[in-house]
Amino acid sequence: METAIKSAVLPSGVRLPYVEQGGRTGVPVLFLHGTSDSWRSFENVLPELPAWMRAIAVTQRGHGDADRPATGYRTQDFADDVAALMDALGLDKAIVVGHSMGGSIAQRFAIDHPARMLGLVLIGARASWHRHPGVLALGEAVATLSDPVDPDFVREFQQSTLAQPVSPAYIDAVVAESLKLPARVWRAAFADCVFQADHTAELGRIAAPTLLMCGGRDDFARDEQDTLVAAIAGASQLIYPEAGHALHWEEPQRFAADLAAFVARVVARDRSAA
Repeated sequence: METAIKSAVLPSGVRLPYVEQGGRTGVPVLFLHGTSDSWRSFENVLPELPAWMRAIAVTQRGHGDADRPATGYRTQDFADDVAALMDALGLDKAIVVGHSMGGSIAQRFAIDHPARMLGLVLIGARASWHRHPGVLALGEAVATLSDPVDPDFVREFQQSTLAQPVSPAYIDAVVAESLKLPARVWRAAFADCVFQADHTAELGRIAAPTLLMCGGRDDFARDEQDTLVAAIAGASQLIYPEAGHALHWEEPQRFAADLAAFVARVVARDRSAA
């Protein structure tokens, strides 16, 4: 059955597509993808989630089929979109799940909007990216991009996030999504969001229950996981030994089960505290 893609127009005028499943009274879980991806980053996870979760996977500004404003690609801009989208969907609070760049946005949102957080899940995330040599090299390549963006560059980029086989059809799909971004959005996402985001000094302000998930073979983020766990009060950690940076692509069933278990714990704790 074809997935029903909805959209929300924010007060800024930016239109964001999203996919939603589960009842409107379910526990709201909002998914934020990484650089150049779209809601399809969680396409294989959604069918594995329990019906009691209201899962919402959004395509963020500039990406996929979302609107592409000329400016507004700072972490703060993306985080403001999260707040506006929650308002549009009638969500007072949510568990926010962010992968890679989406993890930076989720951190910013958790720091700025603690009252709207039920919980926080960071997948392959860092407090900052601008000192990582591999990310710096990638950013240098992105800075030289021009239209049309080279499909070989995009495919190599997406493949670099994997340590285990993923369906070729799915890789084709995510490459196609990434190719929707014009070069200016690639450049802005890296320059204004990836390289400017540094939450190292603010991690202690995250008060929401937090789960850190990372692949044991994640060359982009594995080295910073212990630092994040130490800095975020009460944070727990799951390492997928054989997975790379996109562990939810590589092991979607396990990821969905682990996420559901975390959400259930958060809900139980919230109810006991009420």
